[in-house]
Amino acid sequence: MAEISTKATLKKTKKPRARMLTQGFFLILVLLISIKKLMEEKGILVPLLPEASLHAICPFGGVVSLYQFFSTGTFIQKIHESSFVLMAAAFILAILAGPLICGWVCPFGTFQEIIGKLGRKISGKRYNHIIPEKTDRILRFIRYGVLALVVYNTAVAGKLLFQNVDPYYALFNLWSDELAFPALALLVATVILSLAVERPWCKYACPYGALLGLTNYFRIFKIRRVQETCIHCGACDRACPMNIKVSATETVKDHQCISCLACTSEFHCPVPETVELRTKGGGRR
Repeated sequence: MAEISTKATLKKTKKPRARMLTQGFFLILVLLISIKKLMEEKGILVPLLPEASLHAICPFGGVVSLYQFFSTGTFIQKIHESSFVLMAAAFILAILAGPLICGWVCPFGTFQEIIGKLGRKISGKRYNHIIPEKTDRILRFIRYGVLALVVYNTAVAGKLLFQNVDPYYALFNLWSDELAFPALALLVATVILSLAVERPWCKYACPYGALLGLTNYFRIFKIRRVQETCIHCGACDRACPMNIKVSATETVKDHQCISCLACTSEFHCPVPETVELRTKGGGRR
């Protein structure tokens, strides 16, 4: 009877429109900033577009500048004070509800998801499950090595070296003289991998995602599953772009969670108030 009662409460899943609109806004914003820079280099002034650069709106720039800032009081070349402000805001959000920057804001994550829609049509059910699980689990720790290497090399050199291999920077500088071949090569590789794997750069190589991912272990609002009302349909697992087994845990603490909320009852879990973003005490959002 309990099972019948639970199934009677099943609801249709909703598309996460708020997330899609937020992602679209930041993708267009970064694209406009990049285009404005190109036009200004050609002597064309565009007063309606925002006054900023890609480096000024990148919170990871603040992270790689921390050592130099505290040791000399100066910033890494091309890094602005705004990067420190954004870095602080991103950390506050992450401590509250995890890597929201990754799941809702990052334009490069959005770009990978767009490519992934094509990959899903090509690969069908195999999409995002092509790499063997054991191999995939090992590969996901590469990004911590990338994080350590980037922070160390930037601190030693006192220059922003990562842009030379950063596919995100390459994507929005395809028309720029600053575009480095290694970054372009990684961008092409990311596009190809995105046809088979959801967010491959985020999973395996992104240093900023690695750093923010650590907050999943101690964030205040966590994604929690209520065992008593869970019908074990696996909808949450299938919805997760990062292949996290939400149905196998009561509280998601995986370092790969990007707080996209796709697994929650608000979107893909068919049972109301079963998978939710909330504190341990139980206060609903």
